[in-house]
Amino acid sequence: MANDVAVKSFYQESTNKYSGILSWLLTKDHKRIGLMYMIAILAFFVVGVIIGLLMRLELIAPGRTIMDAQTYNTLFTLHGVIMIFLFIIPGLPAIFGNFFLPIQIGARDVAFPRLNLLSWYIYIIGAILVLVSLFLPGGPIDTGWTFYIPYSVRSTTNVSMALFAAFVLGFSSILTGLNFITTVHRLRAPGMGFFKMPLFVWATYATAWIQILATPVIALTILLVILERTFGVGIFDPALGGDPILFQHMFWIYSHPAVYIMILPAMGVVSEIIPTFSRRTIFGYKAIAMSSLAIAFVGYLVWAHHMFSSGMSDTARWIFSLLTFIVALPSGVKIFNWVATMYKGSIDPQTPFLWVMNFIFLFSIGGLTGLVLGSLATDIHLTDTYFVVAHFHYVMFGGTGTIFFAALHYWFPKMFGKMYNKKFANIAVVAYFIGFNMLYFPKFIMGYMGMPRRYYDYLPQFTIYQEISTIGSWILSGTIFFIIGYLIHALKYGKKATSNPWGGVTLEWHIPSPPPLENFETIPIVTHEPYDFSQLKEMKDE
Repeated sequence: MANDVAVKSFYQESTNKYSGILSWLLTKDHKRIGLMYMIAILAFFVVGVIIGLLMRLELIAPGRTIMDAQTYNTLFTLHGVIMIFLFIIPGLPAIFGNFFLPIQIGARDVAFPRLNLLSWYIYIIGAILVLVSLFLPGGPIDTGWTFYIPYSVRSTTNVSMALFAAFVLGFSSILTGLNFITTVHRLRAPGMGFFKMPLFVWATYATAWIQILATPVIALTILLVILERTFGVGIFDPALGGDPILFQHMFWIYSHPAVYIMILPAMGVVSEIIPTFSRRTIFGYKAIAMSSLAIAFVGYLVWAHHMFSSGMSDTARWIFSLLTFIVALPSGVKIFNWVATMYKGSIDPQTPFLWVMNFIFLFSIGGLTGLVLGSLATDIHLTDTYFVVAHFHYVMFGGTGTIFFAALHYWFPKMFGKMYNKKFANIAVVAYFIGFNMLYFPKFIMGYMGMPRRYYDYLPQFTIYQEISTIGSWILSGTIFFIIGYLIHALKYGKKATSNPWGGVTLEWHIPSPPPLENFETIPIVTHEPYDFSQLKEMKDE
């Protein structure tokens, strides 16, 4: 009781102390911080989409169309840096983790509200440094988002500032992970054991461990590259006695777990949406929860499957190939359990559910083609071709990006208390599916035919596939702007949402829409399993 009063006075003080824009910039409310992340992340996402659109316009025909090779390399790098470090990695945890994780475990806020605000400011500082790097002497970075040695230590472009920006962004990720782990361990509502937590919380919790343990590796790697560029220390550059393969190992020791920072929260969202719209308890709850931890753990051990053609030993190659196949197993467990949950369910195909169906199809293609690349013989043929580009986008954008929109449509009524136009939303799902597959599926064919990735130009036999891909980019980007447009329209003109428009049963659906400042009048006592739909009658009676 005394703790409850202390928390209320903390919120009243932080709310009444400031007004206007300062009430946002100095807020300690996890929901407002989540919304500030949303505004920043969506702004950078739009920039990344526009850059991608310009790259596709350049590739609509062989030879130069709208830009030269140097400009293409610069836009290619910026597209990767923005989409990976400013959108996909922070997107789901920073926005929806911040907003909903405390509510789903019955807490008033995260464990460290001030640290939470600091992590947002660090994210913004890192993003500003990316922008500043475009205008400093040397010009925008052109190394590709992987910063591969030796080019990144020899390029005359402004690599060091862009690397330092990625270094700063890593601190934001680490602080967010620390906050989430402490929140889950210390602030769960009475009665909520670990196996009564919603699966989105489980996924975000597993992701937080990756953020804490893997991010320092890339931070160290980035500092070493900056040292090498500044002082000529021979760590990675072979001309100075360094080892460029060492850079690849250190880069992928972080960057492969980073794939799971991107996809695990998305899988958590899927595990929320499917039971809600199937009106069934999730099939194999513990198996899905444990598979999140298994993916997080095994994900640390498979980094070198990105390096099969780099010259490592045959023994190392088959071991990493085997581990790559093993890491696919817990993902398969999740997909099996999602489909089993829908079996004989009372499915209500609302927009968020349709986004999840989109995800399962696209992510399955991405996952299965990942096994093609994980096999040694086929990888030697397909590595560094457009096949890898297609696989990467089916997993990252077809997986995480698709679920970003699913989460936005699922929790939009709860976050803002307004409903969007469902007819527009359903049209957007179909258009997204068509545009996505037109854009990325031809790249599988081009890759199999031998089209190298990252090239500014190409041979005439690839023209028809590049044309289809570019037309797909118009449909996909148009759909994304359409989605943003009708959601912004809904903020002002949408119908008022009820507290539980979808009939969900996790704790966020027990409170008003949008949630009040302190989330709960009194901290709830959890007596039900997380997906027990017998609660729906009790919620209506209340």
